[in-house]
Amino acid sequence: MTAAPGKAPEKTPPPPPERPRRLRGRTLDDKLSFAGASVASLALTWVVYGKILPFYGFIGFVIVWYVVFLLMYATVTALSSPRPVVADRVASAMVHAGAIVVGIALLSTVLYTFIRGLPVTFHLNFFTEDMAGVRPVAPLNEGGILHAIVGTVIEILIAVAISLPFGVATAVYMVEVGGRLARVVRTVVEAMTAIPDILAGLFVYTTCIIALGWEKSGFAAALAIAVTMLPIIARASDVVLRVVPGGLREAGLALGASQWQVIRHVVLPTARPGLATALILGIARGIGETAPVLIVSGASTFLNLNPFEYTMNSLPLHIFIAVRSGQEAFIDRGFGTAAVLLGLVLLLFAVTRWLARPRV
Repeated sequence: MTAAPGKAPEKTPPPPPERPRRLRGRTLDDKLSFAGASVASLALTWVVYGKILPFYGFIGFVIVWYVVFLLMYATVTALSSPRPVVADRVASAMVHAGAIVVGIALLSTVLYTFIRGLPVTFHLNFFTEDMAGVRPVAPLNEGGILHAIVGTVIEILIAVAISLPFGVATAVYMVEVGGRLARVVRTVVEAMTAIPDILAGLFVYTTCIIALGWEKSGFAAALAIAVTMLPIIARASDVVLRVVPGGLREAGLALGASQWQVIRHVVLPTARPGLATALILGIARGIGETAPVLIVSGASTFLNLNPFEYTMNSLPLHIFIAVRSGQEAFIDRGFGTAAVLLGLVLLLFAVTRWLARPRV
């Protein structure tokens, strides 16, 4: 376009820049598409699955409804959105569904255990007495699980005292020292994380009880539990130490500190919350072990405070014995013990997280 004489040519304004659509954003159209696909797929599944086809069952209905929902949701979203958005919406629906299934399974297990075992915990003797001289068919106002609680606490404390320093030291060696031997150690640690717990019990049984002549005791059970906890703590600590920025190490070395001083005063304090998580994972593995305790210690009905003499019971082993008894009253005691075990695990996790909190 030619400008008039004596006038500056008019400049055409540039087109507005294209802004990519945020995939995580949810517009009104996205919300209505989700709601419409949910309701329509539910209605269609109810008609086809429950009225036309000769199918029945709640689980099958949910599976068919979910598949139909994904197809409808993808179709409705594709009418107004490009292919990347459709793939994002479908993947998000699948991920959320998986999280919901896992959450429901975990919540139902915990709630069922607490609801079934809660009436047993109302009896004070359940926490203050042991089962010495108490028959499996005895009423709930007789006997308790004091011996199992004390045995579990003693065995876990000994196992933590053994596995935590060795596990952290192994992780420090693999990350900070390195070398060919460190790769071999990492391979061994990764292989040990998958070993069955009964093998740990058999290892301690053959080496300590048969070869060295030890008697079955709570200390032997703690050693077996430590064997199962050690690779978990070492592997998790290895991952945590790798996350520590390398600039912190370089700054410490530049200030004249030795490698050990950098590890002691820089790396480990920085990774303390992650190391607490590694300890939690190790406790979660060790506190539920039954086979090692059964092999190297054995079940008992009396309170034993000395881990180096006589058998020492634990909460998982008491649950195993109670459920296998076939007596309704004893099975109820087993569910009560399971509820106590869950509460004890939550308490240990809370204390560990509190001790590992960042210092202000």
